[in-house]
Amino acid sequence: MCGIVGIVSNDPAAPQIYDSLIVLQHRGQDAAGILTFDGEKFHMKKAEGLVSDIFTEKDMFRLKGNIGIGHNRYPTAGCGGVDEAQPFMVESPYGISISHNGNIINYDELKKELMEKDKRLLNSKSDSELLLHVFAIALSKFKTDNLNENHIWQAVNEMYSRVQGAYAIVLYIAGQGLLAIRDPYGIKPLVWGERENSLQKEYMFASESVALDALGFKKIRDVQHGEAIFIDNKKNVFSKKLVNKEFRPCIFEYIYFARPDSVIDNVSVYKSRLRLGESLAKKINRDEVDKVIPVPESARSCALGLSIKLKKKYRDGLVKNRYIGRTFIMPGQKLRQASIKRKLNTQPFEIKNLNILVVDDSIVRGNTSKQIVQMVKSAGAKSVQFASSAPPIRYPCFYGIDFPTKKELIAHNNTVKNIATMIDVDRLYYQEIEDTKNSVTVKNKEIIKPCMACFDGDYPTPGITDKTFKAMEQSREENRKIMSKKQKDLIDSGEPGQVGMF
Repeated sequence: MCGIVGIVSNDPAAPQIYDSLIVLQHRGQDAAGILTFDGEKFHMKKAEGLVSDIFTEKDMFRLKGNIGIGHNRYPTAGCGGVDEAQPFMVESPYGISISHNGNIINYDELKKELMEKDKRLLNSKSDSELLLHVFAIALSKFKTDNLNENHIWQAVNEMYSRVQGAYAIVLYIAGQGLLAIRDPYGIKPLVWGERENSLQKEYMFASESVALDALGFKKIRDVQHGEAIFIDNKKNVFSKKLVNKEFRPCIFEYIYFARPDSVIDNVSVYKSRLRLGESLAKKINRDEVDKVIPVPESARSCALGLSIKLKKKYRDGLVKNRYIGRTFIMPGQKLRQASIKRKLNTQPFEIKNLNILVVDDSIVRGNTSKQIVQMVKSAGAKSVQFASSAPPIRYPCFYGIDFPTKKELIAHNNTVKNIATMIDVDRLYYQEIEDTKNSVTVKNKEIIKPCMACFDGDYPTPGITDKTFKAMEQSREENRKIMSKKQKDLIDSGEPGQVGMF
């Protein structure tokens, strides 16, 4: 899960991309980058850390040009660090840059092909750099100074044929135009907007509609699954749906990742979470609950829907330190555990001597849930029940969520009763899979079944075998060891890594 942005503007792009990345900061806190084009060359800066800590006012002047792309990194493929930060770029053909959200399943196979067949060298372990090279190779077959939309469609089709996985992409081809691509199943979100002023129309692509809202862009629509949209240097717009697979957008966008004020694939994230709460309420005996307390922030809407349905008080018994990052997307288990203790505080006057129902968006590893239950009990709760707006997460995700290994998932080999004991809660409730699906599909009939592979093991893409599971587990274990060392080195040095090209 990352945040991506692409802008074709009449004014300097860098400040606008910066504002967009701030709005999308919740999608990744590991690193960020901005790349612009001034008509002659690329300008780029990327570094580890939060957007507001990376970029300065001087950077906004140095990053020249009215066209650009940006990225917030949430590490899945690769092992973190500035070498893995995006955007990536290649100088040939034309000069191409990429920002990518997702995860490529056949990375190892493609990397071998690129090195042996295509004679391409990858400078990082990022699958985003690999995607860039795959597209660049396809585009290099056209010996022309002026690409047209048919050249673009052929190159994207070749990429579709070679790449397996989830990806929403924005690319800028120097002197040619901005390109947005969504994978054949539409697993990762990508929205398209426009803004009119006294000159010409301006266009923007982003992971979520809130980024469009923040900059005054009107949403045109979501990029369709299997579709590419190309905006050339004269701002002519071309779009084509190149493949037609089953539409399988990620359900976790609605449960956790996206901001509640986003609308993704014509479904309000806020309203989908309200529906999750309403359906969850059917499982709970209202006489055993005095107050409903959400785990901030992403569980608020679900808890509100649940409390209204139960006709019980909704209260902020847990208060979040807003300057601590989202625990689930913190890179590394030790950082997650330390972050929980600093992230939340209880309000005992909302809890003491009462039967409390705590609502969270999901239970992944169980470390967060257990500590929250302990906090609520320490605040004097008479009893503590726990409700997850998501069903049990039993399977790894290969599409960009950082829980790939089965052993990390508390629900993989445990019953609900066992999990309740493990997190030390009096009662535990999980959402039903069918209700989870309906929370989204009821408002968009084109979504027959979202991707819910983490719940039911039904992966949309081909190529996921036992070998894939083992390879992913081994890769992630190795990457986490490297990340732990890098985090220690970073703490020792006190200096984040960065790359600048002005």
